[in-house]
Amino acid sequence: MNYQSQSVAKLYFIAAIGLFVGQILFGVILGLQYVIGDFLFPEIPFNVARMVHTNLLIVWLLFGFMGAAYFLVPEEAERELHSPLLAKVMFWIFLVAGALTILGYLLVPYAGLAQMTGNDLLPTMGREFLEQPTITKIGIVIVALAFLYNIGMTILKGRKTAISLVLLIGLLGLALLFLFAFYNPDNLVKDKFYWWWVVHLWVEGVWELILGSILAFVLIKTTGVDREVIEKWLYVIIAMTLITGIIGTGHHYYWIGTPEYWQWWGSIFSAMEPIPFFMMTVFAFNMVNRRRRNHPNKAALLWALGTAVMAFLGAGVWGFLHTLAPVNYYTHGSQITAAHGHMAFYGAYVMIVLAMISYAMPLMRGRKVAGSNRSQTVEMWSFWLMTVSMVFITLFLTAAGVLQTYLQRYSDEPLPFMVVQDKIEIFYWLREVAGVVFLIGLILYVISFFVGNSDPEAGGRCGRVRVVICAERHPRKCGDAFLCRCRRMCGFFL
Repeated sequence: MNYQSQSVAKLYFIAAIGLFVGQILFGVILGLQYVIGDFLFPEIPFNVARMVHTNLLIVWLLFGFMGAAYFLVPEEAERELHSPLLAKVMFWIFLVAGALTILGYLLVPYAGLAQMTGNDLLPTMGREFLEQPTITKIGIVIVALAFLYNIGMTILKGRKTAISLVLLIGLLGLALLFLFAFYNPDNLVKDKFYWWWVVHLWVEGVWELILGSILAFVLIKTTGVDREVIEKWLYVIIAMTLITGIIGTGHHYYWIGTPEYWQWWGSIFSAMEPIPFFMMTVFAFNMVNRRRRNHPNKAALLWALGTAVMAFLGAGVWGFLHTLAPVNYYTHGSQITAAHGHMAFYGAYVMIVLAMISYAMPLMRGRKVAGSNRSQTVEMWSFWLMTVSMVFITLFLTAAGVLQTYLQRYSDEPLPFMVVQDKIEIFYWLREVAGVVFLIGLILYVISFFVGNSDPEAGGRCGRVRVVICAERHPRKCGDAFLCRCRRMCGFFL
């Protein structure tokens, strides 16, 4: 770790992983409620469990993005963070606000929570993914503004790189688009129209800029490929992301009362949305093939490559499967949508946050470069368990969605919704099994941070004299296996 203020990110990463565990636990509860309708009722009704599950997803990813920014930006700007104290204060405000909101969902009826938190004065509650009380939304805005000020001042006073600037643009877009969460018109068409400006333009717009910048940073650190090469790829990817993602919002406008031309615009540009994800996959593997170092942190590199592949499959391929208007007419709101959502979120955002945590946490915990071989082995087991189980979750939900679409919407004699749900119950049970395996993989990920911390070869002093050669080809004999004459923490041998 080159700058002391980077350690602020550790708080955010720990909170992110803790909230991630909570999200998956509620996901397992939801899976059981699909097949055992009265499971934990009335203590945790289905609508409350779903609300907690989705809100925890959003909040922990925001913690992950903020932690990644606090670690990445000082290194890119080559200076300490503008205000580590402000970062710590905002962390506790965000964490307390998030915890109180989740407790409010679980302990207070939603209508009562709205009344308690002043929703009558500024109505913002009641919309999917944006269920947070108005007071919580105001708190999020305050935290976001302080965060952007801290990051922005650090970048402005230091070195400007493509990675930090793309990250800053993505974070600014995230904050600005969230303001539409406060706009809640009475007209249902307008409500849905602008609601997607938050939900879609986050996950298929500005969040992808954050994803691209973090992925580029991790690849630079783990492959040693020239920054100029990676930055050129980054520019092209984000350009395609914004072109296709912004106009591609139209695939949500097909059936909500907007003009018919959105069926054309939405279909055409949504069909192009897999392109930047495919480019990201080619980019990641190309950088690894051209690498100039064998970085000891194999787990972080595995997560980075997994991000590119799973994002392409989940956001690209599964998104394309039902994005064309004639197909979406039948599949809209089915389990096919759920299949796409699960793999897309996991591939594009969950995995990149985990990649950043895997790269940064060993450094913030006093390791020179990477965790021990034992801890990385456990972590790679967690990678494969979570990734393979997510593939099966997606496949089971896809099968359920295809059968649901046919029986409920396409057949000559469509069946009622609940009758169809009974017929696809087997897929829900299979999805639940895969979800439990995913939880086991996540638990292994947490365990990996406590395994093999005494391994000297993972970055501590080796106690022997070695010849170390860094990217600049400066050989020097030194007692520290990873410190070169050019004063860079290289962590590789050539």
